[in-house]
Amino acid sequence: MDRAAVQQLFDMSGRVVVVTGGTRGIGLALAEGYVAAGAKVVVASRKPDACEAAADHLRELGGKALGVPTHLGSLEDLDVLVERTVDAFGAIDVVVNNAANALGQPLAEQTPEAWAKSFDVNLRGPVFLVQKALPHLIASPSAAVLNIVSVGAFMFSPRVAMYAAGKAALMSFTRSMAAEFAPHGIRVNALAPGSTDTDMTRANPPEFRASMASASLQKRIADPAEMIGPALLLTSDAGSFITGQVLIADGGMVPR
Repeated sequence: MDRAAVQQLFDMSGRVVVVTGGTRGIGLALAEGYVAAGAKVVVASRKPDACEAAADHLRELGGKALGVPTHLGSLEDLDVLVERTVDAFGAIDVVVNNAANALGQPLAEQTPEAWAKSFDVNLRGPVFLVQKALPHLIASPSAAVLNIVSVGAFMFSPRVAMYAAGKAALMSFTRSMAAEFAPHGIRVNALAPGSTDTDMTRANPPEFRASMASASLQKRIADPAEMIGPALLLTSDAGSFITGQVLIADGGMVPR
């Protein structure tokens, strides 16, 4: 192993990466990271203007990028996302399931409508996106799936039980996908971020954000860019012998 070989471990040149929820927060940071690593990136989110702005931003960084308006709760939108990605770039090598909603309701007040909205986006959408992209992943020599879950899947989660349960279920699907798709050379892993400085986090009261920061051993909230390294590890050649795993990047929240 020489210096050039080591430097190539994280090289994503020539690969096509789909990042859902890729217009802000962790998703946009990951999209920027993949562009910097040489990948062609497709960002998906519900708002067309946000998709185009994110794609423009990635192109300004020197990357090849496409924005595709996509609602993860719509199976038809998932078909369009796959079709437009392949039409534009000819392949799908990596799927990053990052889009989510953090809909919260106390258990005694959960409604069927809220349940459907939460699980359609946080669980059904990611699973069926992988299914729809599967023929292209099978054709790729460097296929990987990364499911973004949450430390909430490992912890007590009052008021956001639906969100945490969806992420825990996606973690289970991650392991099942890894086992089922291994014969096709597709690696499947999950990344579980802790508290991260996103719009979702900033929507909370200051005292709640302070408690989120103090909950980790590092006593702080992560910058979204701190998720780029773990994501690249799990989807590049650097992680070629890693599949069916969950990498917890939480500053020491779960162990504490």
